[in-house]
Amino acid sequence: MADVLIAVVLLLVAAAATVAVLQRDPARQAVVLSVLGLALAALFTVLQAPDVGLAQLAVGSAVTPLMILLTVRKIRRGGRRE
Repeated sequence: MADVLIAVVLLLVAAAATVAVLQRDPARQAVVLSVLGLALAALFTVLQAPDVGLAQLAVGSAVTPLMILLTVRKIRRGGRRE
């Protein structure tokens, strides 16, 4: 049963990574990157590394996509505000 769960999560990780690479819009890439981070956190948890899974959940699913979205927003607005 554990092998099936690992295979399913690995397929989810591969699918999310493929979709992230194929996206053209950086904002959509950030959202898909968040989903990829969730899938990787699930994979680490299934592989009995919950500490790595929690770190991936915090950084890969929340902080990194948020920073990308904020950067894209600032660039689309026209740069620095003074």
